[in-house]
Amino acid sequence: MAGKVDALYFFLVAVSAFFVIVIAAFVIYFSIRYRRREHGEVGTKVVPLLALEIAWTIIPLGLGLVMFVWGAQIYFNQARPPAETLDIYVVGKQWMWKFQHLDGRREINELHVPVGRAVRLTGTSEDVIHSFFVPAFRLKADVIPGRYTTLWFNATKAGRYHLFCAEYCGTKHSGMVGTVVVMEPNEYQAWLAGGGGGAGSLASQGQKLFQDLACITCHRADGQGRGPVLEGVFGSRVSLNSGQVVVADEAYLRESILSPSAKIVAGFQPLMPTFQGLVSEEQLLALIEYVKSLKGLAPGQPAADTPGGPAPGRTTPARGPQSTSERQRQNPKK
Repeated sequence: MAGKVDALYFFLVAVSAFFVIVIAAFVIYFSIRYRRREHGEVGTKVVPLLALEIAWTIIPLGLGLVMFVWGAQIYFNQARPPAETLDIYVVGKQWMWKFQHLDGRREINELHVPVGRAVRLTGTSEDVIHSFFVPAFRLKADVIPGRYTTLWFNATKAGRYHLFCAEYCGTKHSGMVGTVVVMEPNEYQAWLAGGGGGAGSLASQGQKLFQDLACITCHRADGQGRGPVLEGVFGSRVSLNSGQVVVADEAYLRESILSPSAKIVAGFQPLMPTFQGLVSEEQLLALIEYVKSLKGLAPGQPAADTPGGPAPGRTTPARGPQSTSERQRQNPKK
């Protein structure tokens, strides 16, 4: 992606430089050619040329459209991760970057990734707005408290690359730096196997927390609990008591845990207590990853081309009309 961004940037610079030189040359030429030679001299009336008027309207318009379409293509490519990605969570905190791999490996201010593989980062912040910036990858996105930001990259060359926070976030903002370490695939696998995941995968950590918080008493797999079944709910469309239909993505699951009364599932009462202040951002990520790992069939249609929608490889088959009991099982909120 860095090459595409650079190509557009150099095109903009070249077009700007060309017109600066041309306009400056004409200004100098006309200043000399049509200068006043005698006192009281009056210039002659100039008749506008229709062809010239059309030319300097159409040419800039065409160049502007080229820049717009080119930039839009790059933007959409950056905003839409590929189907198969290596998923890693990022949490910004004054004044450090915390990374969580799905296998349970954790890092602070250093991120290890394999070369030649698309990496999707899902980021949030524990305190204030931070900005995740890797200049070598032309990668920059804000991470915001209470919200998930998704960005991706595909490193094409092994090495170590600087990581910065590009949003002023407090007195030690300048020290919020890190490194992205891009490794050959075999070296990366050896690094993963080198330890750090003793607590188990992120999903297994979420499962343990799910049980410790007694969530399993309401969200039972047999559908007999007071809460809806969670198997297969991630990525599905969810009907609410308000009549709205929302997508069960990461942001929705987060809100379901911290503010369960914000969106009540059709057929359920607002009985679920809030876990605001009881779980950390890392624990929230573990709970969300556990729910995402529950791949049973859930009622409802899967979300199509929705940001933060179905995870790669996780789909929900389309089904026919739903009964009331089926609708009640499609959302993780009470």
